[in-house]
Amino acid sequence: MTPSIDAVDVLVWGGGTGGVAAAIQAARGGVSTLLLTPGSWLGGMVSAAGVCCPDGNELTPWQTGLWGAFLRELERREPEGLDHNWVSCFGYRPTTAEQILQDWVAAEAKLLWWPGCRLLEVERKGSLITSVQVEVGGEHRRVRCKVAIDGSDRGDLLPMAEAPFRLGWEPQEQWGEPSAPSAERIGSDPFFKEHPVQSPTWVVMGQLRSDRLEPDPKLGINPNGKPCLPEPFQQACEAFGLERTITYGRLPGGLVMLNWPLHGNDWHWGLERAFSNDPTQEAELFHDMQAHSLRFADALEEATGGWLQRGDACPAESGSPSPCLAAMPYWREGRRMIGRATVIEQELLPLAEGPSLAPLPLDRNGALQSIAVGNYANDHHYPGADWPLTPKSCRWGGRWTGTPFCIPFGALLSEAVDNLLAADKGFSTSHMANGATRLQPLILNVGQAAGAAAALAVQLNANPPALQACQVQELLIGDPLAPSAVLPLWDTPWHHHQWRERQLSALADPTGLIDQVQGAADAECDGIPPERLASHWQGRLVPDGSGGYTLHQAQGVSWPLITLEPSIHRWLMQQEKPIDTHLVGVVNRWGPWLRVIGVA
Repeated sequence: MTPSIDAVDVLVWGGGTGGVAAAIQAARGGVSTLLLTPGSWLGGMVSAAGVCCPDGNELTPWQTGLWGAFLRELERREPEGLDHNWVSCFGYRPTTAEQILQDWVAAEAKLLWWPGCRLLEVERKGSLITSVQVEVGGEHRRVRCKVAIDGSDRGDLLPMAEAPFRLGWEPQEQWGEPSAPSAERIGSDPFFKEHPVQSPTWVVMGQLRSDRLEPDPKLGINPNGKPCLPEPFQQACEAFGLERTITYGRLPGGLVMLNWPLHGNDWHWGLERAFSNDPTQEAELFHDMQAHSLRFADALEEATGGWLQRGDACPAESGSPSPCLAAMPYWREGRRMIGRATVIEQELLPLAEGPSLAPLPLDRNGALQSIAVGNYANDHHYPGADWPLTPKSCRWGGRWTGTPFCIPFGALLSEAVDNLLAADKGFSTSHMANGATRLQPLILNVGQAAGAAAALAVQLNANPPALQACQVQELLIGDPLAPSAVLPLWDTPWHHHQWRERQLSALADPTGLIDQVQGAADAECDGIPPERLASHWQGRLVPDGSGGYTLHQAQGVSWPLITLEPSIHRWLMQQEKPIDTHLVGVVNRWGPWLRVIGVA
């Protein structure tokens, strides 16, 4: 069959969170953009994969770019708010997230979306991708493009474009990463061949019965006092107990995201099938993952006497095989493009104890290369004991948070293909660094940067590697709809009236950021936006001397205090002795915590 021929400026092979972000931003940059997705939903892990409790970039200084815009739109559309679980400060329904993204896509006149595509071929001429062939709606289409973006979870375009990539573990000898295994161990231990990537999860949704607020503590308990679950889930509740295991991922409406890493529904077996290019093997893998997650949900339902049941959160139009199953797996890792820069573990680690920064990515001339900021603590998923990772967390605002780090522009650029950008978790990182760089908030903003760079390259009639990082940085900071931070400023929340000026000032002198971190406690207070569900709380605030705070009220009620706001963090740090106080905040009984946004 002779394919019909189309042409666009920017082509995005999507299906991942970064893919839709890149497509939206490229179209907003004024160039014709085509988003291709294999499924009928386009949001990847934030919607189609059901990972609806985002990790990382939770503090207001990091709530910028498309991630910040997405978060504030979620807050507007979820009547019950977002604070419902204890793994994150945010939880939402997958349908809410998908509708936001589809609304954003529909609003862009320069953006066309083709769902239900099958990738057939990527054509190259020299170092350039010239066209991509897909099957869509029973028709064979060939699309020419000036810039191509891989916005998929597994790096689908890379092998077809013959773009060099990494898949699997790198030895410590390669980059000196402190948490990486030795070459001898990788070569001799079958574990590393059996687990080439972090274990994925097929998220299953549960529903808590509205007529019961607590599970019966007598149910699901064996004679030793441990939750009684069948193999292979027998140890799933040992660390946190039955209720905490379930409310880990609680969402609005009593929905529950079951994405449990501790002997839960992570999938560890036969992962080579995910990269075999054999549809039959992939279908078998998907069936096994789905069945495993359903068994986990059913085991929890039995252990709770029906307090938790299978949920109804994934409509048929999403492509979900069942109302309780996500439409696609949550891939934590796939192929990782070899880029013109590679993020390694040392570039995520703090330069000092306490709130600090990771090393800034500078070129040989000392120019800052950062185009996005992340802060996730680093987390790897495999069977067995936790993989030992070099710590990168600190106490801030009454809780633990990760050290902020930067993604350099060169990590989005293919080393060998001049018009190929990566927009999802397949950008150029090491296997060890991927544990911190793969999360939803950062990937939204990495995708935004890739889309901005693609549009600028088209406008300048250049390939993306010809751009200077400063050109992309200025676009991101000055974006009229979703201004995105390229530098981590601990003292400057997204809503600060001098946010843009401070980002530009730090760009001019990035080495001064270390002094800024040390002086963050003296930063001026800026107006914190009100929240619809906030209320007033009075009591006695008691610091614990190690960065934790509790509000004690009458009748023995007490709430751990946390904040995401720099000015409240500063105020809490000043409280060295117990005081009577009047706070404004949002309570989360499943945290449990009171998230403080004001002092009355």
